Amino acid sequence: MKKVISTQNAPAAIGPYSQAIEVNGMVYTSGVIPVNPATGEIPDGAEAQARQAMTSLSNLLEAAGTSMDNVVKTTVFIKEMNDFGTINEVYKEFFTTDFPARSCVEVARLPKDVLLEIEAVAVK
Repeated sequence: MKKVISTQNAPAAIGPYSQAIEVNGMVYTSGVIPVNPATGEIPDGAEAQARQAMTSLSNLLEAAGTSMDNVVKTTVFIKEMNDFGTINEVYKEFFTTDFPARSCVEVARLPKDVLLEIEAVAVK
C-alpha cells in the first residue's frame, strides 16, 4: 500500500503529483526545485539554488521518516553543465559518506526556469 508524503518544509507540488510516495519501505520523491517553501522565492545562482533544493529534499525525506543518509539513488537535472562543479560541492555538504548512486543530466528547461532539480529514492 502506498502512502503520500507531504510537508510544508519543501516546495508544494505545482501539478497533479505528490511531493513523495512511500511504498514497501522505500521513499520516492518527486523532483525538488529550489523554491523557498516559506516565501516562494528562488535564490540567485547555482550554489544558492543547489543549497535550497538540497535543504528542501532533506526536509521532505525527514517528513517521510527517513534521511539523506538513507538515500540510495538521486537524479539531478541541471540547466547548464558548466554549473556541475558548483552543484557538486553543495551536494557533498549533504552526502558526506556512502554516497548514493546518481545520474546527472543537462536539460533544456526546468519548471520556473530554475537551474536545477533533484529527485531521490531512499530506504526507511
